[in-house]
Amino acid sequence: MKRKRMTQLFPFLLPIRKTQRKSFFYAKMYFDRNQYAKAKAPEFLPFCIYETKSKLLNENTGFDMKYQENKVFNLRLAAEPVNGLLIRPGETFSFWRGVRYAEKNERYKDGLCVVNDELVTVPGGGLCHLSNLLFGLFLHAPLTIVERHSHQLKDFPSPDEDEPDGVDATIHEGWLDLKVKNNTNLTFQIEISINGPYIYGRIFVDQAKGYSYEVINRDKSFFKKDGKTFERVSVCRQVIDSKSQQVISENLLYTDVFEIGYLLPEGTAITEEKEI
Repeated sequence: MKRKRMTQLFPFLLPIRKTQRKSFFYAKMYFDRNQYAKAKAPEFLPFCIYETKSKLLNENTGFDMKYQENKVFNLRLAAEPVNGLLIRPGETFSFWRGVRYAEKNERYKDGLCVVNDELVTVPGGGLCHLSNLLFGLFLHAPLTIVERHSHQLKDFPSPDEDEPDGVDATIHEGWLDLKVKNNTNLTFQIEISINGPYIYGRIFVDQAKGYSYEVINRDKSFFKKDGKTFERVSVCRQVIDSKSQQVISENLLYTDVFEIGYLLPEGTAITEEKEI
C-alpha cells in the first residue's frame, strides 16, 4: 500500500506546507546562479521558427464546462507576463518565475487539475495547458531542457487529434517547474495569444537558420498492468533542411509511459504486461 503523506493524514497542514514549499522553491532559484529570462521587447524578433495552436475547450472531461471557461480565464492571466518574453544567450526560462505574479490584480478561478492521481477542481487549474504549449514550442528550438515533468495520468483524450502524444509538461508551484536554458548565441522570444476557440503560440529568433525541427511519435503502444491501461510512446525530433525540406537527422528525445483514464477507441490493440 502506498504510504500517505502527512498532509493527506492532516489536511489542515496543507496551506502551511504549500507556503513553506513556495518559499524554498523561489529561494533556491534566487541563489542558484542562473540568469532567468525577465526582459520583454516592444516588437517581436524578425524570424518565426515555429507556430502552433491548441483548442481551449475540451468537452471530453466529464465536468461542467464552466471549469473549461475558468481555465481560459486563468490562461489569459498567465499568458500576459510570458507573452513577448526574451530568452537571451545564457538565460534560463522558468515557467513559475515568469507567471509568479500573474494573478496580482485578478485571482485565478477554479479549474481542473490532477491531484493525488484524481481529477479535481482547484484555483488556477488548467495552467498545464500553457506549460504544454510552451514545451511544444521549446522542442522546436535549439534550447536545452533543464526541467520537465510528464503527466502520469491522461484523464481524457486531447481535443487536438494531430498533436503528438507525450509532448506535455505538468507544473505545480513549489514542486514542479518547466525550465529551459539558452546555450546558444541566439536570442529567442515567446508569443502567446488567445483568440476565439484557440490559444496560439509562436517562437521567434533573431537570426535566420537553415533548418527547422519537427517533433514526431515513434513506437506508440498500449498495455495493461494491474487492471490499468497505459500508453508507452517515444518522442523524437527531426532536423529538416529549410530549402529541400528533407530530413537531415532524427534523434530520440525521451520515452514516456502514462496511465490512460478514459476508454480507448474500439479495436485499439492492448497487450498484457507485468512490469512497466
